Amino acid sequence: MADPNFSEIVTTTLRNRTGALADNISENNALLNRMKKKGSLETVSGGRTIVQELEYAENASAQWYSGYEQVNINPSDVFSAAEFDWKQASVAVSASGLEVEVQNTGKEAIIKLASKRISNAEKTMANLIATALYADGTGTTSKEIGGLQLLVPDDPTTGTVGGISRVTWTFWRSLVYDASSDGGAAASAANIQAYINTIYNRAVRGTDHTDLIMADSNYYGFFESSLQAIQRITDPEMATLGYESLKYKGAAVVLDGGVGGNCPTNHMYGLNSEYIKFRPHSGRNMVPLEKVQAINQDATVKLIVFAGNMTLSNAMLQWVLKA
Repeated sequence: MADPNFSEIVTTTLRNRTGALADNISENNALLNRMKKKGSLETVSGGRTIVQELEYAENASAQWYSGYEQVNINPSDVFSAAEFDWKQASVAVSASGLEVEVQNTGKEAIIKLASKRISNAEKTMANLIATALYADGTGTTSKEIGGLQLLVPDDPTTGTVGGISRVTWTFWRSLVYDASSDGGAAASAANIQAYINTIYNRAVRGTDHTDLIMADSNYYGFFESSLQAIQRITDPEMATLGYESLKYKGAAVVLDGGVGGNCPTNHMYGLNSEYIKFRPHSGRNMVPLEKVQAINQDATVKLIVFAGNMTLSNAMLQWVLKA
């Protein structure tokens, strides 16, 4: 019997991994994992853009009145929507005829080659998405996801997000705390808690509050040092997932620094994950497409593809602490 064809092994293996790839990416990315657990990973079935509904004002007809006094029945425009463009990404699993039919002719050799390339493609896609979740959306000629540097920027008074101008609409501005100018001194273990207290409290609205804090190595280290004297324990849930995580008023403080870390240097992001979402297309959530045979090469290619973006529905409850 002939040896199994490389492309058939790739097709079968990827088919079996459909869905698992998306799960693997979320499980190996602290930010995405937390959003998933909070229900902030929501697939989209289609549309020209990804639409995120939002409330931007109170009902203006609310009033006190007495007796037969006329009441205000004018309608109020309190809802709007932000629109986010689709962002696409792919990674290819390919093989040449030389590799399949000459160099890897044994069954085990072919399977090993396929498995290694698929595993590498999965890791590559995971790293691509993880990096983009902190991006500002301008990379690769604005083809990348608009991540935290767009949705929770260092300067929230400029630019447009989801089609809404932050210059015009102040409700669409996130919060920012500059350690040196607002706090009076660069962040350190001695002052990091005071800085977090200040910006955290500004982002509380009733029962709405920050539930996830992402930090680079420097700011995480300052926070960790500030707690060691009282031996604050880690978040057990995040610890079991392999992330470095501490607790602050119920919010997980997670390290996304070190080798391969994606949080910008000297930054700490405070997120209310109810209002920041990762929204992949339901049919292109890190899934494989059909095999393609090159017409001018002795090679086959199979793409793993993604389409989606991050969205925002409340900016005032998100914050960044920066140098």
